[in-house]
Amino acid sequence: MSLSNEEIERYGRQMILPNIGRPGQLAIKQASVLVVGTGGLGAPVAMYLACAGIGTLGLVDHDTVAVSNIHRQVIHTEDSVGIAKTTSARQALERANSHVRYVEHNLLLDASNALDTLRPYDIIVDCTDNVPTRYLLNDACVMLGKPLVSGSALRFDGQLTVYHYHGGPCYRCLFPTPPPPETVTNCDDGGVLGPVTGMLGSLQALEVLKMVALGESAFAGRMLLADGLAGAFRTVKLRGRQKTCAVCGDEPTIKELVDYVQFCGARPDDKTKPVKMIPANERITVRELHARLNAVPTATAAAASATPAENSTTATASNSTAPTNGTSTTPNGAASSSTAAPTADRTPSPVVLLDVRAPVQFGIAHLPNSINVPWRDLPSRLDEVRALARDGTDLVVLCRRGNDSQRAVANLRKEGIECVDVIGGLEAWSADVDPEFPRY
Repeated sequence: MSLSNEEIERYGRQMILPNIGRPGQLAIKQASVLVVGTGGLGAPVAMYLACAGIGTLGLVDHDTVAVSNIHRQVIHTEDSVGIAKTTSARQALERANSHVRYVEHNLLLDASNALDTLRPYDIIVDCTDNVPTRYLLNDACVMLGKPLVSGSALRFDGQLTVYHYHGGPCYRCLFPTPPPPETVTNCDDGGVLGPVTGMLGSLQALEVLKMVALGESAFAGRMLLADGLAGAFRTVKLRGRQKTCAVCGDEPTIKELVDYVQFCGARPDDKTKPVKMIPANERITVRELHARLNAVPTATAAAASATPAENSTTATASNSTAPTNGTSTTPNGAASSSTAAPTADRTPSPVVLLDVRAPVQFGIAHLPNSINVPWRDLPSRLDEVRALARDGTDLVVLCRRGNDSQRAVANLRKEGIECVDVIGGLEAWSADVDPEFPRY
């Protein structure tokens, strides 16, 4: 294999590095790398590897581009919305470097297809956002004898390490069992700032190029911890390969891929799954809530006056069900013009809306007259909630998707506070009642 004059001109600035040179660039051209996930991490990984001249670049993703991706998944554009992410990424990469061979794998990796998908590639890059896929990739890489460059990013923070490389540990050496699903936060729930994923993805690409051209990595057996908010970076040494590891140990017990959804108790994607934690008679639909709000005056203003002023956030008093973005109320015909009647065969009680999202989410958008008490703060603010749920009022608890509100209702009912949850939360409100209500 040789380099054309065009390639030498294209890659000249990296070829003049003493560590790279012509041999390093030839190694890069001969290499094949699989990027699993073409999102916030995968976008910079794929772009930098393509522009560096990786010979074959595989792209794995099963999702389509959404407008909420674009702030951090910079390989995609507004024109890509609705298109398969692998296709959108390939098109962008081809515009950047047509010399590279791109392979789309528009699929959800699982035990049935992972080994065949990973086998043709030299290095695997984990750019995913869920625990089941991390275990899947780790086990598959160990079984195939391939290194795994792993990155993660959440909020302002990120991590980077290289598993199963030069005798270093694999993922299972450090985490033999998965964490409880309820303790895992992803970008969809916890948020992430775009440059954080860009930073970590760029570092992943750097490690791949070093492994290909130099045969080394700074993060085999070590982990980089990045704090973007503090501007702090530190590297910690990881414990070595465990002889008793179930997959890479001296006597492995896992010799074939397993059902990782069952093993982890979570789905292999970054979508938040609806849960059912309370009985149906403790829940109402958004349409039922809408009918109640339009049938009776809300009791929030009166209820709020009975609660401590501190620690409570009350929206502008109004009988309208239009969204409030924290500074103003926007009228909305779809919400205010409904003639739906209350479902109960009695004089409806005033409704108190208890929004249990975090204050930062409440500040993005909320229903008028709702009171914000984050669900994690409920144990220390029960007296406030009891005052809201006084006789003659209906306490309705809602959140973003109807998951945290169920936890809140379950806990409040244990304390003797009558209340109901709104199925699907504010996302269902936006979908079924008021399409103008912001989604985020």
